[in-house]
Amino acid sequence: MASHDGDRAVALSVQLSQAHQELRRRIGRIRTGIGRRSPDDDTLRTHCLAFCTALTAHHQGEDEGAFAHLVRERPELAGTVAKLVEDHEMITAILTRVRELADHAAESPGEGLEAVGRELDGLAAILESHFAYEERTISEALDSAVPDTGWSDRVFRFG
Repeated sequence: MASHDGDRAVALSVQLSQAHQELRRRIGRIRTGIGRRSPDDDTLRTHCLAFCTALTAHHQGEDEGAFAHLVRERPELAGTVAKLVEDHEMITAILTRVRELADHAAESPGEGLEAVGRELDGLAAILESHFAYEERTISEALDSAVPDTGWSDRVFRFG
């Protein structure tokens, strides 16, 4: 029989997977919508900003909360966590570029939308690899009672 703590830890790994799925859905919706934008449509910038904000909050919550607890509870994961944090830094740079391109596309559609689309395609591929690696490498640790001291709201819920 699993303990309450064990049940909660399993829920954390499931919630991580669900959060990643929601982020996949959001970027997919933006990518699909790019070809349907009209020249005066500012929706792209709004959706990109919302997505960038959600992904940034998710990664900051991991870096400042979940990962700190993981390394404390499972020091052998320090190298894995360092790679994940490095990925987050690279993804932050790409998000900055997406924001810049979305701002440019709002002022100058056409070619600007194509550039946003290409950048989002690359970001989606990187995120897919990152999410799969993260789930594969830290789910077991989340399932072994990493304490939730409030960090989970930023990681799993992003409005």
